[in-house]
Amino acid sequence: MSPKLGLIAGNGRFPFLLLEAARAHGLSVVVAAIKEETDPEMDARAAADSGVRVHWMSLGELSRLIETFQSEGVTRAVMAGQVKHKQIFSSIRPDWRLAKLLMNLRTRNTDMLLGAVAKVLGDEGIELISSTAYLEPLLAKVGVMSARGPSEAEERDIVYGLQVARAIAGFDLGQTVVIAAQACVAIEAMEGTDATIARAGELFRTLGEEDSTLSRALTVVKVAKPNQDMRFDVPVVGVATIETMRAAGATCLCVEAGRTLLFDLAAMVQVADAAGIAIVGR
Repeated sequence: MSPKLGLIAGNGRFPFLLLEAARAHGLSVVVAAIKEETDPEMDARAAADSGVRVHWMSLGELSRLIETFQSEGVTRAVMAGQVKHKQIFSSIRPDWRLAKLLMNLRTRNTDMLLGAVAKVLGDEGIELISSTAYLEPLLAKVGVMSARGPSEAEERDIVYGLQVARAIAGFDLGQTVVIAAQACVAIEAMEGTDATIARAGELFRTLGEEDSTLSRALTVVKVAKPNQDMRFDVPVVGVATIETMRAAGATCLCVEAGRTLLFDLAAMVQVADAAGIAIVGR
């Protein structure tokens, strides 16, 4: 019998990529699919592969998660895929175990909550491992990845944006900032990266109606937290982010090398090059 890996699946393609990588390493995978987040396609993936088992549960069912993994013989698990921050703190109906955990949190932020969940899992014999496990080749590299590199103006915005992004990331406020002419246009909070970029684009459209001389060149900077726990909330960028940038009028994307996962880089670069967007790792 092949070793088992537990997969706590959020939304997007991340869970599927990690699932494929784990299967390529010969692991059986037990998926805890979150009803509020996981793509229903997960059932079809399991139906096509006897080495994949899927259990659906709600976001607040921590006890059921533990019981499911224990009954399946899972001793190592990974979180993959985003769970919207607003879901975590406003939409869930916690079971008794999660309710107790929430009551004891010193700070109601994502890192604190997920860290506490990881400890509970560990206490129950389930080790939560890095969400980049089996996906190291997808981590961003240092250097220019697109056909063109940043312009001088974009380079200045990157330098400033990295300072701002790392500062806000240290407070667990978000990992993305949008910069123009060395001014901060938008800061990510609970809405997520793509919504932040869209908000920056809408703001500039509104401002542009008042001032036609305003620069429309937006630079997006995304970083990991200073003490990023690679078990959860690792920065992720994919084609959807590049398409959102194009719609918002953003011209440059800078990500933190070695700590940002890039999903389908070839497709990202193709869309970016067609839109004249620069992608760089720092």
